[in-house]
Amino acid sequence: MHPIYNTDNNDLILFPMSKYSLKEKEGTIINQVREDFFDLFDCTKLIGNIDFAVAIPQNQIVKYDETEYILWAEAKQGNNHNIYESFIQLILTIGKERTFEKFLPPRFIGAFDAEKIAFIPYESIMAVFTQNDFNWNITPSDHNSKEFKQLKQMVRAELDADNKKRENVFIYYFGRDDKELRQFIRVNFRSGRDKIHRMSISQNNVVSVYNKWRTEVMPSIAVNWENAKQNGLLETDFFLADLIAEDNQTLMDGLHVLLCKTLYKLDRKIGTDGIFVSKEVPFKDNMQAHTQFWARYARPPKKEYWNKIVDRRDLLVPQDVRERKGSFFTPAIWVEKSQEYLANTLGENWQDEYYIWDCCAGTGNLLVGLNNKYNIWASTLDHADVKVMHERIHTMGAGSNLLESHVFQFDFLNDDFSKLPQSLQAVINDPEKRKKLVIYINPPYAEAGTGQGKGFKVNISNETMVYKKYTNFLGNAKKELFAQFFVRIYNEIPSCTLAEFSKLKILQASNFADFRVHFLANLKSMFLVPANTFDNVKGTFPIGFFIWDSSDKKAFDTIDADIYSSKGEYQGVKTIQSLDTFKGRINDWINCYREKDFSSSVGVLMGDGPDFQNNKYISILNKAGSRHGIYVPITNSNIISAVIYLSVRQCIDSTWLNDRDQFLYPNDGWKTDYEFQLDCLAYTLFHGQNRISADQGTNHWIPFYEHELDAPDNFASNFMADFIRDFLNGKHTAPATTEAPTLFDTDTNPATTSQDLAVTSASQTNAFSPEAAEVMQAGKALWYYYIHHKDNELYGKAPDINASFYDIRAYFQGRNEKGKMNSESSDEKYTALIKDLRAKQKSLAAKIAEKVYLYGFLK
Repeated sequence: MHPIYNTDNNDLILFPMSKYSLKEKEGTIINQVREDFFDLFDCTKLIGNIDFAVAIPQNQIVKYDETEYILWAEAKQGNNHNIYESFIQLILTIGKERTFEKFLPPRFIGAFDAEKIAFIPYESIMAVFTQNDFNWNITPSDHNSKEFKQLKQMVRAELDADNKKRENVFIYYFGRDDKELRQFIRVNFRSGRDKIHRMSISQNNVVSVYNKWRTEVMPSIAVNWENAKQNGLLETDFFLADLIAEDNQTLMDGLHVLLCKTLYKLDRKIGTDGIFVSKEVPFKDNMQAHTQFWARYARPPKKEYWNKIVDRRDLLVPQDVRERKGSFFTPAIWVEKSQEYLANTLGENWQDEYYIWDCCAGTGNLLVGLNNKYNIWASTLDHADVKVMHERIHTMGAGSNLLESHVFQFDFLNDDFSKLPQSLQAVINDPEKRKKLVIYINPPYAEAGTGQGKGFKVNISNETMVYKKYTNFLGNAKKELFAQFFVRIYNEIPSCTLAEFSKLKILQASNFADFRVHFLANLKSMFLVPANTFDNVKGTFPIGFFIWDSSDKKAFDTIDADIYSSKGEYQGVKTIQSLDTFKGRINDWINCYREKDFSSSVGVLMGDGPDFQNNKYISILNKAGSRHGIYVPITNSNIISAVIYLSVRQCIDSTWLNDRDQFLYPNDGWKTDYEFQLDCLAYTLFHGQNRISADQGTNHWIPFYEHELDAPDNFASNFMADFIRDFLNGKHTAPATTEAPTLFDTDTNPATTSQDLAVTSASQTNAFSPEAAEVMQAGKALWYYYIHHKDNELYGKAPDINASFYDIRAYFQGRNEKGKMNSESSDEKYTALIKDLRAKQKSLAAKIAEKVYLYGFLK
């Protein structure tokens, strides 16, 4: 059945009839549709946030490694949904999660609600997933976003541009069209494997196939892969030789490696006798693994996919090599923006007046948009990337923006400049021309370390020529590949302009302190963008584009960097300044209050790296752990320092823009601000990162006395209640008896107001601020409810008289099957109390945040 269109606007005409209740929930509709129409298929697979997936059931006799999907669908309740918008939401979900890279894509995508179901062949829309400049990091259900509307227009244009594609949009109404729908499913929901069960390969599932090939075939090839990588030979080259082949003979001559029946050939060249010679690579197992693997797939892919697969071969490069080589596409939006900033900084005619060299070019996408090919050079570590650029030059002919002689293989961190083309050497060796040279790069970011910790790649950056030559110049920054690029450029191509994308650590990180002493250049312009807009970068931190004039020798001091959203919208300015003249970081400060003896502690502060990205680790624990954090035992004498540390680190939300901002050694203003100290104490007592638990030892962190909560028994410890009482009386460390009056002695009823508490404390030496008093009151009400909770059967145990705030949350919220605390509770009273507490915490956090800047914890 073909769709019916409104001839005025090409919208699908929808008929108001349904066999299912319009009031049924989405999950119920999914179950009913599955039972009525897809009962012969496997509908049990859960794929990310895709609502409904239909797969060919596995044959009991013949088993396959890949699940063959026929349908991925978006489901909706009711019948008032625009069918196109449901499709767009599904496409955004698939694109955001890169589902097509993890699973073999389906034959159809679909959308249905209680009234109707529609299908579109996946191949009709798959081109949208190949965009490099589209922001997939949005909420798919937000139909008002710019990206949603943009994608909707794009899909409509894709379908309308091809009548065959447009005719392949199918819609059926439940009840009226059941017979036709079942016929459609019967005809189209069949295995895509050929007669001998081979799976076809396209640009959509090639990454999934490649990952399996690496596991199954790659070990059988007689290559030392580590040595091969160091010489620019990658497993990707062998995979492409296999993939674009028929009868084990590679069909695409431009590839670096060719499969020739029973072996591979590479480095083909004409010998002195005029005969082609090449290196040969055999198999270790007489092609057994190779034969078994490729028996599952139909080779080669359709010819229309060949160039698309080869052009995006960077997606097939292993992660460690991508990081070392810098094989990450720079999004077109930032390529264009960077060239705009270059024009503003160097002049409108900069492309004619300057020479340009991208010395880690990959496949050259950073150079797209430049037009003076006689002034542009592109080099890359990988021979295969050079071949891709050369192939593109041949295809485009005179329309190419690169000269073949200006595109070459070069290992910038190891090779001598004598290997460069003579035309480029002429620029580098001429002092005047060198002043007009722009090194324009998005360098690799891999970092080497001596350990095996996450994020450190042993033997990646610590074996280069530059690493060994400039160790003293680089200091601790020598582990960073991008810093190695910069130091060679600075020292061996002096007076040039360096235009580069990199993290902000070059400006502020303590590991780059030695680097900044030697790297003296004028930072003339800069903008910041979210890192996750870059290809395959998942972090929420800023990436900067910097334009340095290395002929102007000056230490970095400060700059106002422009800010752009993921959509390219201007967001204002962020002032970044050097921190090298400051006393130190916040960890240097807390170390001044570190106790050596853990035996008498009432808990442990776990600190970590002094920037926002590490705030998730900052917590109060019963005991020191084993991770790489800083552990400070907490006692009566340093508890204020500990709660200030946690509060300062937690009171301001982390964003992509502040993710690398450094927390600093404060000035002394906090020492006499007792209200600030009490604010931090109240904030820490009821913060989610206070992980003190009675299950792991005595809980010293109950901030109330027994009579304040009308507790049925004594607490095991009154440490915190005593500390608060003494602090309010100006006796910060002196011991005291529990008979002395307390902040909460005015009323054992939790209904006492925060204003009462503030007034009660006003006559004391110190007092809680109104915001802190509200937090304490909300916390007291929550504690009171827990202590007197009676519905023990629902929670499986009675309340623990010594429970901590963390224990109380765990009691009401429970844990999932992995042991992680749930985010919600079914107890309405608890939910209301914790919601009120969190609202009061938020107000207190805003108050503390003002002092964070006042006392210099942040600039």
